[in-house]
Amino acid sequence: MFVFGLGNPGPEYDGTRHNVGFMTVEKMAAQKEVKLKKRCLRSFKSARINDGNDILVEPLTYMNRSGEIIPSCLHEGDKLIVICDQMDLPPGKLRIRLKGGSAGHNGLKSIIEYWGEDFIHVYIGIGHPEEGITVPDHVLSRFSPSDALLVDKATDMAAEAVLDILEGKPINEILQKANSFHP
Repeated sequence: MFVFGLGNPGPEYDGTRHNVGFMTVEKMAAQKEVKLKKRCLRSFKSARINDGNDILVEPLTYMNRSGEIIPSCLHEGDKLIVICDQMDLPPGKLRIRLKGGSAGHNGLKSIIEYWGEDFIHVYIGIGHPEEGITVPDHVLSRFSPSDALLVDKATDMAAEAVLDILEGKPINEILQKANSFHP
């Protein structure tokens, strides 16, 4: 199974709201004691886990073009999990759906364009922008200290939930635990 953590590449985006997918995949890699690496001419970083059966991926194409790497990664019959931010959820709230649309998320729109809607969606809440703040400015901003603590706990829980899915644990139990999570 492939696990895509969505975000924007480069140190200027580290810790931004849009990069919670990267944060989660990096936590998974750390737990499995592997490092995400970019191979020559590839537009993504990846690492194999679970005896090579599962692959963690960070697209390096920027959020709105995340799906462009799919033809070089996935093949018919592969399974996919995508981890991304969600403004419609409060900071730190977690929601997992077995399939669905883009929910207005441009990174998911790109994934759907190349793969379709048949993948597990893992959403991590980042909250709505405050009045006077545009959506692009909001998603590219860093969390307040209090929201950062909530999101850190949510990315921990998301990493745990995805690893449980990869290990074949009962999906209904994983969904119940993750979707009722409150940091």
